[in-house]
Amino acid sequence: MTDHIDTRLAHAGAAEFYRAEAPVNVPVVRTSTVRFADVEAYEAAHARRLAGENVATYGRHGLDTHRALEQAILTLEGGRRCVLAPSGLAAISLTFLALLSPGDHVVVSDSVYAPVRKLHRQMLDRLGIDVSYFAAQRDDIEAMIRPNTRLLYVESPGSLLFEVLDLPRLAAIARSHGLLLAADNTWASGYLQQPLALGADVSVLASTKYLCGHSDVMQGAVVAGNEAVAERIVQASDALGTAVGADDAYLTLRGMRTLAVRLAQHQRNALSVAEFLQGHAEVAQVFYPALASDPGHALWQRDFSGANGLLSFEFHRFDLARAHAFVNALRLFGIGASWGGYESLALLAPPERITAQHAWRGSRPVVRLHIGLESAADLVQDLQQAFRHACEN
Repeated sequence: MTDHIDTRLAHAGAAEFYRAEAPVNVPVVRTSTVRFADVEAYEAAHARRLAGENVATYGRHGLDTHRALEQAILTLEGGRRCVLAPSGLAAISLTFLALLSPGDHVVVSDSVYAPVRKLHRQMLDRLGIDVSYFAAQRDDIEAMIRPNTRLLYVESPGSLLFEVLDLPRLAAIARSHGLLLAADNTWASGYLQQPLALGADVSVLASTKYLCGHSDVMQGAVVAGNEAVAERIVQASDALGTAVGADDAYLTLRGMRTLAVRLAQHQRNALSVAEFLQGHAEVAQVFYPALASDPGHALWQRDFSGANGLLSFEFHRFDLARAHAFVNALRLFGIGASWGGYESLALLAPPERITAQHAWRGSRPVVRLHIGLESAADLVQDLQQAFRHACEN
């Protein structure tokens, strides 16, 4: 039997045969209540769930559609248990709340997804959980670890500038100090990198992005690498009442069937756009780990099997007004905060939005592009005309 990830992904979570027939896709199984044949069956199911088995005793636990999606994500990520969440941020919040208690301390990479800082200010502070941020290329992480430090939380590549972190090194530091390491793996989506295989204890995903791939689902997932961590994630999910609709689970599972071919096209297109931007007079720097000039290129080559459609670039001379004119002139790029779908998107980031990241050395506005599945030549032409428009106005 083949072990190639593309083949395993195409068959992961497939519908089982009932008698002699089975659908190609797992059906959408919706329910709020799970019925049992008798009291004994009801009690047995509850006992199995209390013992850690992934069975449903109530609708929010999900049924066949959810189990199929969980299995497909585990096929990508590895690990012992996948817990679904209603959004990527919900998956992040679930991870923090499951693994931390009042009085604990967590060390977070400074290139992390911006809403993590909002979670810190609006909830973790109030719960008595202390948060420190580290710069991977500057700080002595071990010197930041305290007696009450419990978690190291990172995102690699990081948000906006796509700084690549050395996960195996961070995992070794975490292990040597008895910490858990959780990694936001949305950029790689489980297909391009497996944090658990690199030493992390938890991998967090926004399934909203590439797993779904069609910009019509809000969803997240937390993958635990061992049973002890899995139990804490499941208990927190149960206590918080997090749930994912069966229709959304179905859409994500369907999207995952084409993940391999979509990511390959996203990468081809993004590399063409990145190379064009590198040669443009109005571009100071392009941030894309697949480029040989990117500071994280060597780590990307070591730990990743490919790249996606996300890149950013800093303007060379444009001020914020000209940056606005550039983005507004784009015709094929929508303006939006998400990414991972089939469509191209642009998001303007003023310098002050990036100053919390130590890797940022610039002073001009940055534009993040999600390069979709359109013709790369058409996307380059659109960028060319937007540059011309901004220079003339």
